[in-house]
Amino acid sequence: MNNSNQTGTTLERLRRDWAVMTFYERFEQAVAIILSAVIAVIILVSLAQLIQIVFSLLIIDAFNPLDHKIFQTVFGMIMTLLIAMEFKHSIVRVALRRDSIIQVKTVILIGLIALSRKFVILDPDVGPAKVAALAGATLALGLTYWLLRERDDRIV
Repeated sequence: MNNSNQTGTTLERLRRDWAVMTFYERFEQAVAIILSAVIAVIILVSLAQLIQIVFSLLIIDAFNPLDHKIFQTVFGMIMTLLIAMEFKHSIVRVALRRDSIIQVKTVILIGLIALSRKFVILDPDVGPAKVAALAGATLALGLTYWLLRERDDRIV
């Protein structure tokens, strides 16, 4: 099935669903579509900045990925972009009526990605208390995700 045919089907389904939605469901749908568009713009601007910075590092600064600061900068930006893309994906699912609300598991996974990003961009001279706090938060989110997955597996 080609992409234009899928888009037509999606738009037809949205029009059909719109007719039977309550006022609040229409409001929720409109907010999801607007948020999706705003996040898409943020992703495009971030991608353009990432490309510009990597190009600058490659040409001007003789990119050295082993330099800790450069590694932090580049991979921190990449992970931030991935977080935004995952967040947009979760909103698009609501906009396309695949899910009625943002799923808690998705929010927890986004939090785990954000904490992973924090570990990547962590300065080498950070104190042990901060590392322990980040590790505790990661453990708590991971455990929560695991418990939700176990619950969903039992329901199905």
